[in-house]
Amino acid sequence: MFEGVNASEGIGIGTVVVAVEPDLSFEPVTIAEDQRTAERERYQFALGAFCKKTEAQAEHMKETVGENEAEIMVGHIAMAKDPGLTDQINSLIDNGVCAEQALVEASTMFENMFLAMDDEMFRLRASDIADIRTGLLCELLGKEVVDLSTLPPASVIVVHDLTPSMTATIDKDNVAGIVTEVGGRTSHSAIIARALEIPAVLSVVNSCAAMRPGATAIVDGTHGQVILDPDEATLADYTAKAEAMAADKAALEAFRGKTTATADGIKKVLAVNIGGPGDVPAALEHDGEAIGLFRTEFLFMDATSLPSEDEQFQAYQNVALALKGAPVIIRTLDVGGDKEIPYLKLQKEDNPFMGYRAVRYCLDNPDEYKVQLRALLRASAFGDIKIMVPLVTCIEELRQVKALVEECKAELRAEGVDFNENIEVGVMMETAAAANIADDLAEEAAFFSIGTNDLTGYTMASDRGNDKVSYLYSWYYPAVLRAIKNIIVEGVKKDIMVGMCGEAAADPLLTPLLISWGMEEFSVSAPSVLRTRKAISQWTKADADALEEQVMQLKTADEVKAALEEAARK
Repeated sequence: MFEGVNASEGIGIGTVVVAVEPDLSFEPVTIAEDQRTAERERYQFALGAFCKKTEAQAEHMKETVGENEAEIMVGHIAMAKDPGLTDQINSLIDNGVCAEQALVEASTMFENMFLAMDDEMFRLRASDIADIRTGLLCELLGKEVVDLSTLPPASVIVVHDLTPSMTATIDKDNVAGIVTEVGGRTSHSAIIARALEIPAVLSVVNSCAAMRPGATAIVDGTHGQVILDPDEATLADYTAKAEAMAADKAALEAFRGKTTATADGIKKVLAVNIGGPGDVPAALEHDGEAIGLFRTEFLFMDATSLPSEDEQFQAYQNVALALKGAPVIIRTLDVGGDKEIPYLKLQKEDNPFMGYRAVRYCLDNPDEYKVQLRALLRASAFGDIKIMVPLVTCIEELRQVKALVEECKAELRAEGVDFNENIEVGVMMETAAAANIADDLAEEAAFFSIGTNDLTGYTMASDRGNDKVSYLYSWYYPAVLRAIKNIIVEGVKKDIMVGMCGEAAADPLLTPLLISWGMEEFSVSAPSVLRTRKAISQWTKADADALEEQVMQLKTADEVKAALEEAARK
């Protein structure tokens, strides 16, 4: 048995097909001065060919996978043409570096920048750049990329990394499962596998060499296991499991279009987390009721300079219009820490997660911040936009942001520009400090949204990317649960909306505790909407309260998790 990351749920049974990637090795050569213009033209020709093929792949993906996933390929074109990358490549060529080596050096610089970030959503950019580099090198070297368009039925694809360009031509009806040597739950391999509804196990070490082409394989994407050459009893067992899972999945469709409410009729809001306007179609397709977190960092990271007020306004307006009056919570720029944006020229820090980041940076650069706030206010005329402030640790920060919002309102009034005079400004509750002063913050914030990812890390002083301490990164620890409870209870006391936009919002084990404490909004990834609606519907407030009383007396994370698992509803 092989172990890996459980990236896409389900069980797939089929025949191993190992996808052999092209040999892209080359011998770097020095380009003579009189040949450098021609070398730049050779690169531009390769870039044009790459973009043309990628555009065709995007169009195909719209039909076979979905518009949201096709946006990944559209993004590849934008990144390949990005002046920051192309200028660096041309500069290297002007210094005598051949096009292949210039591409490798420039793209690796950007790839390493993204790899240094802890947030997995931003680390996706690194895999994007690697995929773009592969495609451009294939054009420069005259090689063919991996072609998965002619797979036989019931194929289990085994590949080093399933990139967006590879999946562009997949016929999902012929793929039983996916196994890769790299990638995590938020990698593009995982995102696309889930969109295609193909079971996938990622980061299976040395799988390309260890798995024999033509062998039978079981891919258990729920538990992150791959079984090669199963015996008859194992095969029969997993076949039965696959049939049962398919039935459970079909049963979830009964919750599509239903009101999100507890078993005793207490209504909740089931929202979706997004990274940009391109994620909205998937949010709506999966029956999301609102946007609980719009991460605006991508607007800044995908640009070579600070996005203008009009550019930001357009993005926010697009989302507001698409939601047709449903709430859209937009987090202001959360830069710094693991999110580096080169043109902002932030200085390197020894401990960036506790340094100059998020609201601290924004308040120290009010002119830049007001560009975003003005754009948000203008977009609020087109929908129910709410402004969320990240990394708040003291009430002064919230007050300063609200003062800047009032300045922007005055400017827009003077200019005759429409906006929502009553726009709500809330806090992303993600620090231990904020949890401890939740009562004070609730007096001045219009809403709370709990970011459990950072709240867990800061409360437990644990970096989930550090294998030596990642065992401490769990919201089942009593310290984290008490912080979450205090935030919700204090918000409810002051009659403000309290939601959660971290990964814990989709954890069905935690659902009864959140119901007991009175949390109103659950914001999850698009594929988790129906499952979360089901989990909410299985608990009455009374039952949730009884379990909460038992669980909150426990002393360890293991005890808490065991109690929640024992009480879990199927």
